[in-house]
Amino acid sequence: MTRVVLSEFPMIDPEIYRRRLAEAVDDPVEIVVADMRTSDDVIEAASGADALVTDINTAVDARTIEALDLQVIARSAVGVDNIDVAAAAENGVTVTRVPDYCTNEVATHSVALLLDCLRSIKPYDDDVADGGWSWEVGRPVRRLQGATVGLLSFGPIARLAADRLAGFGAELVAHDPYVEPDVMAERDVESVGFDELFDRADHVAVYAPLTEATRGMVDADALSRLSTDSVLVNVGRGPVVDADALLSALEADTIKAAGLDVLAEEPPEDDPLVGRPDTVITPHAAWYSEDAYEEVNNRAADDVAAVLNGTVPAGRVDPDAEWL
Repeated sequence: MTRVVLSEFPMIDPEIYRRRLAEAVDDPVEIVVADMRTSDDVIEAASGADALVTDINTAVDARTIEALDLQVIARSAVGVDNIDVAAAAENGVTVTRVPDYCTNEVATHSVALLLDCLRSIKPYDDDVADGGWSWEVGRPVRRLQGATVGLLSFGPIARLAADRLAGFGAELVAHDPYVEPDVMAERDVESVGFDELFDRADHVAVYAPLTEATRGMVDADALSRLSTDSVLVNVGRGPVVDADALLSALEADTIKAAGLDVLAEEPPEDDPLVGRPDTVITPHAAWYSEDAYEEVNNRAADDVAAVLNGTVPAGRVDPDAEWL
């Protein structure tokens, strides 16, 4: 009997795993769903398991991996910052993810957040709901056409967002130390250094994953390089942006607004960024469409099946990769 433990999480659909694994794996498969947050939770739930499917909140550290006898840890999403990938490799455990199931959705969502903040949609809506009817409550609003938008990271999501932004007539610059300038140039995006991105950009969209190198990289110094009309968007990971520095910039009116799909703590507890008139915050939902939901579950299940069958999964994570 092959045992597969799934994190109890709305994004993970046990029925899809039951169906896909029953079709693809020769041995009978037992599916177990468990609420796992701490390392101890995971060790208890996944004892004797061959595969573990995690959500973003499932802590899979070195201690957890060494205590279990897993063949595969599958992340039913893009990021793997909750998994100690190096420890997994050292213990012969394959880590998988689904890197591009929601590329279209997140790219679109990032542009939507930028437009919402740039066009002052939230202040206008709040004013009308309160009985007002004034275009002035949204001031100042600047054109996106001709503005420079800086993209922090230039993976598939940022590239698709660049295509969308180009349609608005925006000028584009990007910083990604792992992408060659000619790849950016193919989309009329200029490759720049980190500091130059913030010096030149009117608005910045963050797509970077969370690594030791990216944690807190959008700090007070970076934000100070933006203008009072600037919008910051983050659809990467919350801790890539220094939350205290962002709050200070908003409180001091040194930037116009922030559109955030990710926060340092999710869900937030007493986060001062929530509820401000100059922030638009969505609940880590940029990935979502019904199409993406079905795709991520099907592909993650197929990766689990591949490892259990002794083949290389399509979503295998390279333990030597830095910006995933």
